[in-house]
Amino acid sequence: MEKILAAVDFSEASVNAARYAVKLVNDLPGASLTLYYAYNKVTAGSDGSPLMVDDDSRKTIAEAAMQSLKNALYKEGEKTIEHVVEPGNIISNLEKYVKYHGVDMIVMGVTGSSRLEQMVVGSTTLSVINRDICPVLVVPGEAGYRKIKKAALTSDLKNVESNTPIAQMETVLNTINPGLYIVNVTRQHTAVPEEYKLEKEKLEEILWKYNPKSYFILEEDFEKAVADFTQEYQVDLIITVPKKHGFLVRLFNASHTQKLVYNSQLPILAIHS
Repeated sequence: MEKILAAVDFSEASVNAARYAVKLVNDLPGASLTLYYAYNKVTAGSDGSPLMVDDDSRKTIAEAAMQSLKNALYKEGEKTIEHVVEPGNIISNLEKYVKYHGVDMIVMGVTGSSRLEQMVVGSTTLSVINRDICPVLVVPGEAGYRKIKKAALTSDLKNVESNTPIAQMETVLNTINPGLYIVNVTRQHTAVPEEYKLEKEKLEEILWKYNPKSYFILEEDFEKAVADFTQEYQVDLIITVPKKHGFLVRLFNASHTQKLVYNSQLPILAIHS
């Protein structure tokens, strides 16, 4: 995992994610960081009406903002930070950039200081995940960096042989080398079904080189179960394999915010199967 890209829009959430990315790259030998910003040619005036802004002016302003951000981030780390500023839609632009430049992971923020910012930033992040461009590290707005020593892989233990993105997962695990937990939350049973136990054994075999420890949690509230587990075992990173983003959508839905006070401090790595 050598090329890491932090997508920024200069919101508090994205700046915090970029700060996290800088510190993460410092801990990864051979890794590099690129800050990425895509700007639109159309902006809104004070009354909400669209305003056409000269493309060169927009780029000049964006470049100045990016340089200011880089200067601030250099205080967080020692490695050179590259940056890219270009016009277009952030989601489609990222898809092209990642493909042509071989980016290994995108880092993005997910919450902000205002409700509108939370909706926009969260929506963009989930959209990028939905496009399955590459692994996406979601950094909640209040998350501070700490070295990743323990990671928890959430799994529904269904068809793990076909649903586990082993190549991408190995790239991540080989790089950060954390202690690994496999966590399954069972909500509809009073005891763990036999088929879950068999799938657990298969997943442990797939990930055998990382010596995973598996846990079944009988709990109606999935988010609470994950939050309690990560707190008790001092987990630094949650890894999830999105399936229509059920977990991620629930995780960042405003109605679940209070349930996920602890999780709001943990980054989540989404890797598609």
